[in-house]
Amino acid sequence: MKQLTALQQQARRSNSFRGASLPLDTSVDGAIKSPATIFWLVFHGLCCLISLVLGFRFSRMVFFLLFSTSSPSATTNLYSALGTTLASSVTTSPPAMNGTAVAVGGGSRVVVGRHGILIRPWPHPDPAEVMKAHHIIERVQREQRVQYGVKSPRTIIAVTPTYVRTFQTLHLTGVMHSLMNVPYDVVWIVVEAGGTTNETAALIFKSGLKIVHIGFNVRMPILWEDRHKMESKMRFHALRVVRERKLDGIIVFADESNMHSMELFDEIQNVEWFGAVSVGILPHSGGSEGIELSAASREDNDKNENSQMPVQGPVCNSSNQFAGWHTFNMLPLMERSARYVGDRAVVLPRKLEWAGFILNSRLVWKDVEDKPAWVKGLDVVGREREDIESPLSLLEDPSVVEPLGSCGHKIMLWWLRVEARADSKFPARWVIDPPLDVTIPAKHTPWPDAPPELPTSDVKVISIPENTEKRVTKRSTRKRSSRSKRKRVPKVSDEHVSKRQSGDN
Repeated sequence: MKQLTALQQQARRSNSFRGASLPLDTSVDGAIKSPATIFWLVFHGLCCLISLVLGFRFSRMVFFLLFSTSSPSATTNLYSALGTTLASSVTTSPPAMNGTAVAVGGGSRVVVGRHGILIRPWPHPDPAEVMKAHHIIERVQREQRVQYGVKSPRTIIAVTPTYVRTFQTLHLTGVMHSLMNVPYDVVWIVVEAGGTTNETAALIFKSGLKIVHIGFNVRMPILWEDRHKMESKMRFHALRVVRERKLDGIIVFADESNMHSMELFDEIQNVEWFGAVSVGILPHSGGSEGIELSAASREDNDKNENSQMPVQGPVCNSSNQFAGWHTFNMLPLMERSARYVGDRAVVLPRKLEWAGFILNSRLVWKDVEDKPAWVKGLDVVGREREDIESPLSLLEDPSVVEPLGSCGHKIMLWWLRVEARADSKFPARWVIDPPLDVTIPAKHTPWPDAPPELPTSDVKVISIPENTEKRVTKRSTRKRSSRSKRKRVPKVSDEHVSKRQSGDN
């Protein structure tokens, strides 16, 4: 019975506590379910999310703009004052250089975040600091090339046909310096028409590169069409030398008058077997006829600008796969194009220039295990065709070409043919012997200047010497008369003295 009564009392107490807590729970639920509280909770959560996405500073700025009681003009004045204080506090005047203070322009107030940017004068007043900066940039680029560049670069085999002429030194010097700046191993094969000469050898061996100087015992023709064919045979002869000596690397056809970007030699490291790059065609003329041709070509370019682009190279489809070739339309320039070397007319390229093709040297080797089946042998190509227009003659299937340079969109090579006119006169081997005649005298010489010439008027010339002679004669007579008087005076006195003495006696 006692237990039953104790259970009844506990049940009564719990019911009493429940009844007392009901109003509290209902008040809390009501407070939670009130629309104002829910709105502020959602707004606070939304602001937290925005602050996480856009940043804490931006969220504070938004709250400041939304809930600020000041007018918009006051806020703009606040920001302008803030910007001026930041610029004046952070930007300090640079130290004086060589006793002169370097002034910073007050009009340029550049502020990024909380920090101001000091705009230094250019060029830098201290050349030593500029050289230090260049050395640092060079070291950074070298480290970037080591870390992110080609891990195992292949040797570059450059093939250049040439022959002795007026502009040979000009062109070979340009391509030589381009190859000297390449950061990879370079083997330079120079094929000279008419046989090797000491003049060419003395020029190319100054580069310090690995040189293979070979002769091609045929003289270079005068016609441009025959010259193009001759240069193709010379390049093909260089490919035979690569096969005989088993030179391993990447073959690039570096014509002597072309211009090469250093990025080209980095890009060709990506070729596996047979690659192609876009070539910018620069048709050049040495006379007024070229201007007329260029005006005519402009009219044609306006009609169809895309088809008249002076570019040769591969074209890719939307999936970056090789689709075909884009060639330079030479029909508007064919009528007045140059025929002889030295003509004052536009020199046109071939349909596809050799300079736009990159080859793996193992393609021309014999008995190579991993050599592709779609490659023809050099002996087969030489028997089939006399005129080899382009390296595409080495392929059974031309669709295996690997487009380089962002699938042909980037131009890193420019084709140009500039030769001396037939009537031009330049010194042999560019050595001036005998010395040249002076056509314009130097302004400042170590010896005194020549005396000025006398005026041509007769009156002035005659009057000046007469006056001088008269003055000189007058002065001379006066002096002589005075001297004679002085000499005569003692003689007279001596006579008087002698007379007195005789009188006294």
